[in-house]
Amino acid sequence: MEKSDAVASLGQHSLLLPAWVKTALLANDRLKLCLTVLQAAADHAMAPAKSLPDLRSEMAAAGLDAAWLREMPAQASRDGEDVLLPQLPQLATQLAQDLTLMARPLLQTETDQRTRERLAFWASKLEGLHEEELLSPTLLRALSHGHRAKHGEPADDSLHLLVMDLHKQLNHLAASLASEVIDGAHVWQLQDSDRPRVAAFMRGLQRTAALKFEHPGLDTAATRDGERLLIQNDIGTNDAHVLVLQVQGLTISLTYSDLHSSRFEFFQALLAAYGAQWSSPEARVSAGLNRGEAYQLGTARFEATDEAQLLWMLEGVASRIVFLIDWNRARKRLLNFVGKREAIAVLAEAAKLEIGHMAWLKAGAERMLFEAMQALGADAFRIGDRLDEVLGQAGAQAFLVEVLRLSSTAMLQQQPVALVADETRLLLARQLQKRAPEFDLLAEHAAYCQTLAEAISQALAHGWEQDKDAAAKLAQRAKAWERQADHLVMQARERARRQPRWGQFARLLETADDAADALEECAFLLSLIAEHHHQGWNRELRDLLSQLAQAVLHATQEQVKAVAVARGLNGASEAAEHDEFVAATWQVLRAERQCDELLRAAKRCMAAEVSNAAALMLVNDLANQLEFASDRLLNAAYALRELVFSKTEVGA
Repeated sequence: MEKSDAVASLGQHSLLLPAWVKTALLANDRLKLCLTVLQAAADHAMAPAKSLPDLRSEMAAAGLDAAWLREMPAQASRDGEDVLLPQLPQLATQLAQDLTLMARPLLQTETDQRTRERLAFWASKLEGLHEEELLSPTLLRALSHGHRAKHGEPADDSLHLLVMDLHKQLNHLAASLASEVIDGAHVWQLQDSDRPRVAAFMRGLQRTAALKFEHPGLDTAATRDGERLLIQNDIGTNDAHVLVLQVQGLTISLTYSDLHSSRFEFFQALLAAYGAQWSSPEARVSAGLNRGEAYQLGTARFEATDEAQLLWMLEGVASRIVFLIDWNRARKRLLNFVGKREAIAVLAEAAKLEIGHMAWLKAGAERMLFEAMQALGADAFRIGDRLDEVLGQAGAQAFLVEVLRLSSTAMLQQQPVALVADETRLLLARQLQKRAPEFDLLAEHAAYCQTLAEAISQALAHGWEQDKDAAAKLAQRAKAWERQADHLVMQARERARRQPRWGQFARLLETADDAADALEECAFLLSLIAEHHHQGWNRELRDLLSQLAQAVLHATQEQVKAVAVARGLNGASEAAEHDEFVAATWQVLRAERQCDELLRAAKRCMAAEVSNAAALMLVNDLANQLEFASDRLLNAAYALRELVFSKTEVGA
C-alpha cells in the first residue's frame, strides 16, 4: 500500500491536499491542452488546406506528448456537419481522468452543490464518448466554448467553463493550504534552492504591484513538482488570464493565456527585453478554445547563463504582469484620442517607465481628457476632434504618456482626482502652445514656393528657354509641386470648417497659393518658349528676366524665414525676435518693389528687341507672372504680419 493510500484510509485527507492540489494543477494544464488540440482538429477537418498549429511546446510544457494526441488534428476529417475523430475515445478517457484528478482536492473540501452536479454531469458525458468517433457541432461547443451567459441570458455550461471554475477554486485552496509565505507568495513543498527564486519573482511583482491600486489580482502560488519549480500568478479576475512559470535548472518555461490577441502580442513585446524565445511563429498565439472568443495560449523559454541572470529574468517577468490588468479597457479609451498603433505605443511606454495606466482609469480616463479639451474652448478643439488631429501623432502620444505619469504620481501620493484634472488641463494648454500645426502648413507651403522660385531662377540663369527637354521636365516637376501646395490649402480649408481659428490661416495660405500658381505658370511658359519661341532674346533681356526671377526667389526665402520666426512669437517674446520677423517681411516688400522696376525694364527691352508675335506674348506673360508672384507674396507677408501682431498684441 502506498503511503498516500494509508493516510487516506485513516481519513486524514487534509494531509494529502497539498500534493493533490499540485497534481490537480498539472491536470488543469493537460485539460486545457487537450481542448486546444480538439479545437485544432475540428478546424483542420473543416478547412484541410489551412496549416496545422505547432503545439509541441505546449505539449511538452503540459507533460502530455502522446502520439495519439499529436496525430489527432491531422487525422480529423469532415463527415457532413460532424467531425470524424478516430482518437475521440482516447481523448474522452484522458479528459475524464484529468477532470477527476482536478476535482479530487476540491471534493474533499466544502465544494458547493452546483460544482458537484456539474462534475457528475461531465463524468457521465465523457463516459458516453468512449465508443464514439463522430464529434457534432453541438458536442464541440459543449466541450470547448468559453462564453459565460450575461445577465438575463440562459445558462450555457461547457467543460471548458467547468475547468476554468475549478482552476479558480484550486487557486483559493492552494492559498489556504500554503505551508509558507515568501514575500506574499503562498508556497509549499519547496526546496531551499527554490526560495531565492520565488523571492526574486515576488521582488519584481511588488516593484510594480502598487500600480494596480485596489484592483484584485496578482495572487501568486508556488510549489515543487519533481525537478521543476512551479510559479503561478492569476493576473486579474478573468478566468482565462493566467500565467504559469516552470523553472528547471537555468531554464524558465512560461505559459501564458489571454482572451485578447492584441494584449498577448503586447506582453510578448514586454518580455523581449528579458530574452523571451517563443516556440515558433505559428505557436506564439495558439488557436482559441472558442472560435474567436476563448483565450489565446502561448509558451516562451528563457535560457539563463547563471543563477544571477535567472533571478533577473524572474524579477523582470514578474514586474511586467501588472501592466496587463485592465489593459484592454485602457486601450479602448485611448482610441478616443489616437489611432490603434499609437494607443498601444502609449501603453508600452507607460509600462517601460513603470507608471502604468490604472491610475489614469481611476482618475476619469477619457472623461477627464474630454473635459480638458472642452475647457480650452472651441478655438482649440471642436466636437469630434481627436488629440492626434490637433497635436499630431507624436505630440498626442507624448501628451498621453505624460498624463498617465501625472495620474500615477498623484494617485500613488493619494492626491485628489481634481488635482490630476487641473494638471491635465495645464499640460494640454502648454502642449498646444508648443504645437502649431497651422504654422507647419504655412512653413511647408512657403517651402514649395521657394522650391518653385529657385527652379525658375536656375532655368533662366542656365538658358533653358533654348533647351526643350530641360524646360519640359521643369514644367512637370513644377506641376507636381504646385499640386502638393494646393493640397496644403485644402487641408487648411477643411480645418477652418471645423475650427474658427483656422480661418485666418486658410485665407493666408490661399493668398500664398496664388504665388505658387503663378510660379508654376512660369515653368509652363518656359516650356512653350523653349519650343522655338525665344526669338529676340538678347543678353539684356535674359539678364532682366533672370534678375526678376532672383528677386522673386529672395522674396520666397524671406517668407520662409518670416514663418519660422512667427511660429515662436508671443506676448513674452524678446524684442530681437520681433525685429527679426519685421525685417523679414520688409525684405519681401523690397523684393516686390524691385520686381515692379525690373518688369518695366523688361517690357522696354521686349518692345525694342522681340518682333515675333508669339515670342513677345510668351515672354511678356512670363515676366508678368513673375511680378504677380512677388505681389501675392507681399500680400501673404502682410497677412502674416496681421496674424502675428494680433497674436502677440503688438501694434504695427
